[in-house]
Amino acid sequence: MVVNSGNLTTAGATLVSLLFFFILLNSGNLTATDGSPSFLRSVQLSTAGTVRGAVRYADASIPDEMREVLATIRSRAIAPVMRVAVAACLVMSAMLLAEILWMAVASAGVLVLRWKPERRYRWREIGGGGGDLELGSEAYAMVLVQIPMFNEKEVYKLSIGAACGLAWPSDRLIIQVLDDSTDKDVKDLVELECKIWASKGMNITYEVRNNRKGYKAGALKEAMQYSYVHQCDYVAIFDADFQPESDFLMRTIPFLVHNPKLALVQARWDFVNFKECLMTRIQMMTLNYHFKVEQEAGSSIYEFFGFNGTAGVWRISAIDEAGGWNDRTTVEDMDLAVRASLRGWKFLYLGDLKVKSELPSNFKAYRNQQHRWTCGAANLFRKTAMEIVKTKEVSLWKKLYVIYSFFFVRKVLAHIVTFVLYCVVIPASVMVPEVSIPVWGVVHVPTTITILNAIRNPSCIHLIPFWILFENVMALHRFKATVIGLMEAGSAHEWVVTEKLGGAPKMNLETPLLEKSKPSRFRDRLYLSELAFAFFLFFCASYDLTFGGRWYFIYIYLQSLAFFVVGLGYVGTFVSSS
Repeated sequence: MVVNSGNLTTAGATLVSLLFFFILLNSGNLTATDGSPSFLRSVQLSTAGTVRGAVRYADASIPDEMREVLATIRSRAIAPVMRVAVAACLVMSAMLLAEILWMAVASAGVLVLRWKPERRYRWREIGGGGGDLELGSEAYAMVLVQIPMFNEKEVYKLSIGAACGLAWPSDRLIIQVLDDSTDKDVKDLVELECKIWASKGMNITYEVRNNRKGYKAGALKEAMQYSYVHQCDYVAIFDADFQPESDFLMRTIPFLVHNPKLALVQARWDFVNFKECLMTRIQMMTLNYHFKVEQEAGSSIYEFFGFNGTAGVWRISAIDEAGGWNDRTTVEDMDLAVRASLRGWKFLYLGDLKVKSELPSNFKAYRNQQHRWTCGAANLFRKTAMEIVKTKEVSLWKKLYVIYSFFFVRKVLAHIVTFVLYCVVIPASVMVPEVSIPVWGVVHVPTTITILNAIRNPSCIHLIPFWILFENVMALHRFKATVIGLMEAGSAHEWVVTEKLGGAPKMNLETPLLEKSKPSRFRDRLYLSELAFAFFLFFCASYDLTFGGRWYFIYIYLQSLAFFVVGLGYVGTFVSSS
């Protein structure tokens, strides 16, 4: 990334102007709050003294009339807007908390009651168990395994090898490698790997396209049109960095065979490189909550959840009935799941079946991934809301769940309130004394949400503060992506493949918790939006410390530091583009 000095100058001028403006608006409240603890009192007085000197110098040239006008603007224009923003954020916070509590109760109930999938659905081992898999292979369904990939030089051998190692009769298994790579050398390597496995007796095909239309959805859609696919009953999908255990099909296919209304069996993701850096550990915490709570609750209560795009097995007839793969958004997996659910199909999540995968350890790659997921979900909500309302094949209760809980609260409202309340409204409120935020909105709600996350990540409780701060930084990008998706603006259909580094073989288990980025050009590490927000938060915290009395500055300073760290590129690992 090239730093534009003009943009930096403009940003600096804007910050100085804001500082001067709000000091003027509050020029009548320059006395630090009395009763401050002694260990902060000296800091407040020192800081306040420096600022007061600057203010007195400027104050001499400001007429009393202008000061009164500015104070009026604050009380009559800014304060009412802030009150509306606070009220809206509090309502959204309450809605989000209610949804999180409900999911927590539902997922906890599954654990307490031991309501395992085998108790809810029929399951019987295929082939009677034991013996040679090649004996009586006709008892096994025909299964297609798809591995879509794009320039996956670091991981293609891992995924192909894992797929070829699945315990299933070789004459009842077809492995389909869908290579959209643009790098000819990578394509040659992938094709050679397929030939090597074919020479060992595996039924593996190497498929390429002349274009990348529709990206992953386009590749999967075209792959289903090959004649040999028509003999298959089920399709297992694994992204290029996923490595299923050999018993994956043995544990998933029986559910589909014995439950004809079941369309999808989704496994949980496991992470081979979660110890690589602090960012990967935080990602693991977020995804663990997603699987343990959101997916478990959706599966056990509503028999619906969003397909994760990989590590799952679909009934091919359900895909066909739902209209096949569609590339209208960047979340083709969620799109298919919603359409299949609206036709009455049921989904099952297996929390005890894990598939190894790799987390993005580079911040730019992670940010692109989150933009695609967040923007795509919001865009899908825009496009399917009326379709969900009009469908007659599912109950009103399920419609309400999909529209309100699954889409509106989790995919839209959650991203908006996280950013607006914790990164904008609370910090900005310190400069508008006419506006106050109730304690339950500032403390009780976020504390409850944090505790519920910590419960599902007991081994990472010590990382909760880092998780909070980093998730708030990411809220900036998720908010932007949500707005883009809802408005279907510029980059709503932008697809950037998440970079994989082949984390497992290179992972150092002794990697320190805080890992500094690899040496690089300074300008390549800068993220200007994060830095701009860091300055904004730093100003708000300093203002509260000097003139306020709400104690918000403790949180705001920490959040400002988090934005600074990310903005300067000291998060995750850095891969040079040179």
